[in-house]
Amino acid sequence: MQDKTISGFSRLSKEEKLNWIAEQFFEKPQETIKELKSFWHEDAEQQRVFDGFSENTVSNHFLPFGIAPNFVINGDVYAVPMAIEESSVVAAASSAAKFWSKRGGFHAKVLSTRKVGQVHFSWTGNSAALKAAMPDIEQQLREDTRHITTNMEKRGGGIQDIELVDLTAEEPGYYQLRVTFETCDSMGANFINSVLEEFGVSLQQMAATHDLLRREEASLDIIMAILSNYTPECVVRTWVECPVEALDAAGQNMDAATFAEKFAKAIRIAQIDPYRATTHNKGIFNGIDAVVLATANDFRAIEACGHAYAARDGRYRSLSSCTVKDGVFKFWMDLPLAVGTVGGLTRLHPIARLSLEMLGHPNAETLMMIIATTGLAQNFAAVRSLVTTGIQKGHMKMHLLNILNHLKATPAEQEQAAAFFADKVVSFTAVRDYIKQSRNNRLVPEHFLKK
Repeated sequence: MQDKTISGFSRLSKEEKLNWIAEQFFEKPQETIKELKSFWHEDAEQQRVFDGFSENTVSNHFLPFGIAPNFVINGDVYAVPMAIEESSVVAAASSAAKFWSKRGGFHAKVLSTRKVGQVHFSWTGNSAALKAAMPDIEQQLREDTRHITTNMEKRGGGIQDIELVDLTAEEPGYYQLRVTFETCDSMGANFINSVLEEFGVSLQQMAATHDLLRREEASLDIIMAILSNYTPECVVRTWVECPVEALDAAGQNMDAATFAEKFAKAIRIAQIDPYRATTHNKGIFNGIDAVVLATANDFRAIEACGHAYAARDGRYRSLSSCTVKDGVFKFWMDLPLAVGTVGGLTRLHPIARLSLEMLGHPNAETLMMIIATTGLAQNFAAVRSLVTTGIQKGHMKMHLLNILNHLKATPAEQEQAAAFFADKVVSFTAVRDYIKQSRNNRLVPEHFLKK
């Protein structure tokens, strides 16, 4: 087998990296190089910025950038930017936004904004001595990190609480400092990690110098110092509500009361059954991730936190809830959501910068509300389809263009196919057969398609 490993790849120029990868792993190297270069930004300076976002870059990976209009949130109207490749997500969010814009809009509020970091360490001495020394330790930790926290404190943020957590029952000698932070309009990862690493240095120094700890003749070893992406105290709530009779247009061939009860039952199923909850919550993150990506926030951290929160009582459940009570339909969601509108890539990435401008230059709390609301809208649209027409009808209609592009249909063929499938079930086989027949200038037999 040919050895395709390489030493020093990161030290190669961008052109050299591209040439090497094309020669080693592609059947047509020159065509591959040409195609990858076609995605380079025409502005060399902008491409240099993109290259700086990551390592070993050879090209750019594009995602469609769409807009979901008509979001009314706390009385303000937004056109929400969404970066996503999945068919029907933007259309579904837009549909839900328009539906609720006529029924009082969405409501949202931030419940808390505290983020969490941890210093994990081992201590071989008496736990009582460590606990007794904590007031002095905390004071020293705050003092030793003043040079890092001063600017954040001027903006109203900084270190909140420092708690000693004894986990020796789970792992011998294992403790942690659990620290909460307020990072204002920044996501704060670099700030939090810098503080925590400084805490680690200071904690070791205090173990050697503090009277209560020194006399233990014990060792304190820092294992790691790192933020946690689980932020159950950085939570936003979003909801819609209306009289049940206002849902009269929600379900095709279904009265408002029947729709409301069926919808609420579907949400309840997602709270009971983790198999359904996983797909249910994935749909919520279809909306959330799209806005998070558009604003250059960390969708991986947000997803990890959201799924952990969904299992916070020991069982994985729906993130959203629904009630039908006293003639009122209410649909809501509490979601931990740590985002930023300053720092990171929010100003460096041109699309992220434009996305934030489109949203009115929101602060972090406003962006939390917009993102969570988009997730709830996406969830409403998906569950509405599931309990009425089924998910595939709308999804495959949106997927039709992808199928046609896969089949290399011309613009004229695409237009004709869109008209033909307007009242028919879309499937890859049906579209393929239609294109084949149309190219042969024959009518499509009805047995290929279902009305």
